[in-house]
This record gives sequence, structure tokens and C-alpha cells, in this order.
Amino acid sequence: MKQGELASYLDDYLQIKAIEDSSNNGLQVEGADQVTRLAFAVDASLIAFEAARAAAAQMLIVHHGLFWGQPIMVTGIHLRRLQTLLDAGLALYAAHLPLDFHHQVGNNVTLARWLKLEGVEPFGDYKGHAAGTAGRLAQPSSLGQFAAQVEQALGEPVLRIWPFGSEIVQKVGIVSGGAGPLVSQAAAAGVDVYLTGEVSHIAYHEAQELGMNVVYGGHYATETAGLKSLAEHLSGRFGLETVFLDLSTGA
Repeated sequence: MKQGELASYLDDYLQIKAIEDSSNNGLQVEGADQVTRLAFAVDASLIAFEAARAAAAQMLIVHHGLFWGQPIMVTGIHLRRLQTLLDAGLALYAAHLPLDFHHQVGNNVTLARWLKLEGVEPFGDYKGHAAGTAGRLAQPSSLGQFAAQVEQALGEPVLRIWPFGSEIVQKVGIVSGGAGPLVSQAAAAGVDVYLTGEVSHIAYHEAQELGMNVVYGGHYATETAGLKSLAEHLSGRFGLETVFLDLSTGA
């Protein structure tokens, strides 16, 4: 498949122009004209670029790209990263908030599928777009049992549990990544437990005062979901080979 055709499809499918974002989403670095093998990683880092090259990929799709709105001098770390991509003929495609919010392969809806939530629907708001996904567990669960279910789905231990609400939970709200400050939106949606990624100091007292259970699954771990789902979609639609590069930060 031609690189340009794949990038154009991703632009349309992920609706990258429809969501205001600090990330410069889309094709950030051009590479080989033909793409048969895709690599996926959460972060645009030197180790990810080297792993994608070793995996013989022609394009790397990431959640956190290299370019975030402001010009970056091509020196130091940035130079080494770009040089590695160019030497390998490796294209780089980034999808940040569009991959969080996507209704089919997004981080939030994929996490809901992994947790087998029922009656899934959007909640909250981020600049005119639903910030999160909410649904119900098939059966009420203790907070500890739910956290164990999250660990099994993500394959990593949860970072922190704030048990400020009911000991028994059923309705779950999800916003992947660094969305601790959206705890008030989760509370307004009437969820029993809020699942997000990165532990947020500034959200602690708000969660406590709202009586909200919060489970922090890790910024990295919660944002592997959409990439894995997107890989499955592209493999099925175009017959492309895919490889997920699991380069956990533990955070």
C-alpha cells in the first residue's frame, strides 16, 4: 500500500482535523513509498524508532508524536530521533486526542470492550467532544475486584486506587492517559468508579470531596488500547502486517 494512501485513510478515519489538539496529528515524517508492515508504539522515542526499524516496518504509528505545535530545533535528542527515522526510511504518523476519542478504535471505547462493559455511551466534554466513555459491569463488583480486572486487561499493575466512594461498583467511567482532572465530569456522569491513567495530585481533594473512587491504570498502559485496536483494524482492512512495540514506561 502506498504511504500517502494509508496516511490519507488514517486522516479521514481518525478525523484528525476535527479535534483541537496540541499535537500535530497526521504524517509527521515521510518514509518509504510502499508500506507492507506497520509498527505501533505509544511514544515517539529513539528506542521505538530503533525497534520499528529492527521489525522491518515502513511506518510507525504513535500516540505521542514528535511535534506539538511549537517549532523544535533540529539538535541534540531531536536530531538523533529524526536522523534515525530518515536513515531507516521509516515514516512516522501520530494520532493523539483523535485516538483517545475515536468511537470504534479509541483508547476509551477499547478499554470498555476489554472490561466487557455493557450499555457503553459517551460522557463529559473536551472542547466540544465527548471526553470519556461510560458503561456498566455485567455484575456489581468490589472496588478491589474491579482493580484486579483492570490489571488483567492491561497486563500491568494499577498505579493507585483512591477508595473515596462506594465499596461496591458497577458503573464505570473511562478517560485514558492524563485525565485525572476530569474526575468532576465522571462524578457528574454518575459513575461509581473512574478509570484513568496518570496519577493526578491536583485531583486528589476533588475526588475525595466528591466521594469518587478512582483507579489509575497508568498513562502508558491505558494508551496502548487504541493502538492495538487500530492495528487490528488496519490489518483486517488492508492486509497489512502489524507489530506492537511494548515499551512500557511504568507510569
